[in-house]
Amino acid sequence: MFKKVLIANRGEIACRITSALHQLGVRAVAVCSEADRGALHTRVADEVHVLGPAEPRASYLDVEALIAAARASGAEAVHPGYGFLAENGDFAAAVEASGLAFIGPTPEQIRAMGDKRTARALAEKAGVPLVPGAEGKDATALAAAARRIGYPVIVKAALGGGGKGMAMVRDEPSLREAVESTARLALSGFGDASVYLERRLERVRHVEVQVAGDGRSGAIHLFERECSLQRRYQKVIEESPSAAVSEALRERLTHAAVALAKQVKYRGVGTVEFLLAPDGHFYFLEMNTRLQVEHPVTELVTGVDLVRLQLEIAAEGRLPLRQADVLRLGAAVEARIYAEDPALGFLPQAGRAVRVRWPRGPFVRVDAGLESGDDVPVHYDPILAKVIGYGPTRARAIESLTRALDQTLIHGVVTNVPFLRALVAAPAVMRGEVDTEWIDREFLAGFVAVATAPAPELAMAAAALAEALGSPSRSQGAPMAGSGSRAGTAFGAHGRWRLPGLE
Repeated sequence: MFKKVLIANRGEIACRITSALHQLGVRAVAVCSEADRGALHTRVADEVHVLGPAEPRASYLDVEALIAAARASGAEAVHPGYGFLAENGDFAAAVEASGLAFIGPTPEQIRAMGDKRTARALAEKAGVPLVPGAEGKDATALAAAARRIGYPVIVKAALGGGGKGMAMVRDEPSLREAVESTARLALSGFGDASVYLERRLERVRHVEVQVAGDGRSGAIHLFERECSLQRRYQKVIEESPSAAVSEALRERLTHAAVALAKQVKYRGVGTVEFLLAPDGHFYFLEMNTRLQVEHPVTELVTGVDLVRLQLEIAAEGRLPLRQADVLRLGAAVEARIYAEDPALGFLPQAGRAVRVRWPRGPFVRVDAGLESGDDVPVHYDPILAKVIGYGPTRARAIESLTRALDQTLIHGVVTNVPFLRALVAAPAVMRGEVDTEWIDREFLAGFVAVATAPAPELAMAAAALAEALGSPSRSQGAPMAGSGSRAGTAFGAHGRWRLPGLE
């Protein structure tokens, strides 16, 4: 095992990796920008190296500065976390060229799976089902392909990810503009204007399979996660196992994911993502060559520390687990805590978290990067923490998460906690009857109406929304925030926003 590892990241994921390193007796080296001096991830590490100014390109995205920090610290390896350079093949190559170990896939694997066209070709070779699609040099070629595939279609940046660089098109007149705008976004955001399209599937669920490989011929899965609760292709709540996956379907999904991992001789931990159609057919979406934000739900139901697994594969070049060793018990549901205001279009927020209280309990886990008195800067992704509920059943896991969110308190910075509280209480979520567009289509507008309604109109708005969502209304109207009641409407006590500094 390594003796010292540099974490090329920040926030809650850097804290999570540090914890895994310390459990193995490995020293953790943190890096930070000037804006992050004194941040929690720097306080829990064994040493800290300042990279540069707050701007990511001058700090967390500065490859030379990161490698210089690793060398200066005497680290033997670099863990990229997620985001920033985690899926940048050139960064992985630079790390390895400097004589350091990269805790993740090979540079070639990162590049191959990061290019959606190449990834589709590899998936097809592995026998994994694909959504009908095509690539082309211009809108004319893609229009011909779209006529063959059938509308609606989604135009995607070839090197995009995380829902970025995507446009939905319902007819041919709109296709040329979508291709041109997506190409411009792809060039500015990913450095490559290449696009492709695929048929848009309606009312699909997002189900992904956690895999791990030894870099040769060995690969295993660690079951599936459901990530259908999304807002504009961004995941909000994740769970394992999926309520929509039968044992027979699970066998096919995991077999396909492992087949792809073996096809590319995958090294490390990764995730194969699928779209699950209402008829039970599934299709390859993409492969993420990094640790996922939602990895805690897999850890809770399997008992496998995925960060430790990454470290062991990188240090020893082998899988410490056989497939028969991976068992699943119970259910886990995760909610992402962001510094953002849902009432203002989820606008990112910044400021000082004057008071922070994370939940505690025997069936609750919190991966946090924030404590009382910490600053939330404007320069980075606004994720603050993940709160995860666990239980012997899905219903019990949701109960654990609900209590945990009720106990979560962040003063001084507006967060999405009220939105998450309302979301997990929605009847459709409780029943598991959602798809990737359910939040945008059926939930968000009603939530914002209730959250921002003037006090005299609050009860009427809440009752109307509850009726629309199929939840019985209360004759006395919706309770105000802080009342502690959640009976009666989909939102219960979550109607009015709490002001920063007020409980």
